[in-house]
Amino acid sequence: MIPEMPALAGLRVHLVGAKGTGVCALAELLVGAGSRVSGSDVEDTFYTDEVLAAIGVPVRPFSAANVNDEVGLVIHSAAYRPDSHPELIRAAQLGIPVLSYPEALGALSVARDSSGICGVHGKTTTTAIAGVLARAINLPTAVLVGSAVGAFGGRSTLTMGDELLIAETCEYRRHFLSFKPRRIVLTSVEPDHQDYYPDYEAISGAFVEYLVTLPPGGTVVYCSDDKGAVDVCNRARFSRPDLKAIPYGFSASGPYRLSDYRVVDERGVFRLGDQPEEWRLRIPGRHIALDAAAAVALCATIEADRSGGSPLSRHHIAAMAEALESFSGSRRRSEVLGEAGGVLFMDDYAHHPTAIRATIGGLREFYPKRRLVVDFMSHTYSRTRALLDDFADSLRESDLVVLHRIYPSAREEPDRTITGQTLYDRVKALGVRAEYYDDPLDALQPMRGELAPGDLFVTMGAGDNWRLGASLFDALRGADGQKGSR
Repeated sequence: MIPEMPALAGLRVHLVGAKGTGVCALAELLVGAGSRVSGSDVEDTFYTDEVLAAIGVPVRPFSAANVNDEVGLVIHSAAYRPDSHPELIRAAQLGIPVLSYPEALGALSVARDSSGICGVHGKTTTTAIAGVLARAINLPTAVLVGSAVGAFGGRSTLTMGDELLIAETCEYRRHFLSFKPRRIVLTSVEPDHQDYYPDYEAISGAFVEYLVTLPPGGTVVYCSDDKGAVDVCNRARFSRPDLKAIPYGFSASGPYRLSDYRVVDERGVFRLGDQPEEWRLRIPGRHIALDAAAAVALCATIEADRSGGSPLSRHHIAAMAEALESFSGSRRRSEVLGEAGGVLFMDDYAHHPTAIRATIGGLREFYPKRRLVVDFMSHTYSRTRALLDDFADSLRESDLVVLHRIYPSAREEPDRTITGQTLYDRVKALGVRAEYYDDPLDALQPMRGELAPGDLFVTMGAGDNWRLGASLFDALRGADGQKGSR
């Protein structure tokens, strides 16, 4: 049962773990709803510090003293336990209602006509594009994304009304089961989060469980090109034949079938269904075109539900197409840092072999004349061990691969039998040119000597190797006197 969210206007809300992307995004929604918000977190600096400061949310180091009887609600990151965190223990002692981030988002979803976007890959970009398209056709919605989005003013939320909610929902530890949508977008399903889901059956079962929470006649927008998404959708509809299924993808039938994809002047161009309009993207990759098709399908479905089934007008389609071409991505999703010394610098969050393969393929297609240097940092011991050979194979289309230690997760114990060096050995065994530096910044000087005009240098993964790309970009920008662009 989802806890009820109290009236937000004037409510004093305290956020434990406020610097986390999701909790920070929730802070934006709470402030927009008129709540008085405070937060606490570690003293390390994150990009969310700037966002929280801009919206007037003070953030202090963790301390039980942050919670007093003026606080009407405490919301905490799922990374912190109510039985061990001092602030959450204090809230319980004072009788203050406490919600986890997934529970709080779920409570908001119950109060609105909500749509949840999920999948092992693509959910962040799909949600961000959905927000841009929803704005183009004036849907009265709030949008919550698990990353900062340039089109949202560098924020993780976009607020255009309180009737609808479009949110990225996460499968880890079944957090998405707290969300209660009317529609679900399902981008992809395959093994991941091996510390929680040991195999495909475990993770796919969680997605099936999410889909069957839809209300009678609820809608599933699913990727027909992804075997896992098709499987999960079919299994959900076996037990819930009332669910409406809308496919999208290159193999889909119907209005969201992708066709004629090609790259023209560093733009991905494609068509949807039998319509004559061309849709254009400035972000590399067919996987991004799939995300865009999903977002179009979702916004069209929402609009149809609101208008009694009417299809999108030509005016709406033109507005959405214009908005899509202007979309510049979100933080760490094919994010272009800029060009310096003739080298193009990018950063991408791809941390699973499927996403790595798709991202590298898209970069190859967009930038066929550039030498591709991929700096990758694997995240979690369990994922690296389970997908070791697949990780190595996914990197083989790079001209040069730079690897580092495994970036650990607080949710698992260190495993000294698997290291970044292990992955390096597997990549080398495939005949790929590769180099290894334990810490990303150890590669700073060697890469300054290695990179040449015309190269594309991309940091990839869920670790902290983005520091290397940013440092190299700043160093080369300073060396050639450019201001560059971020």
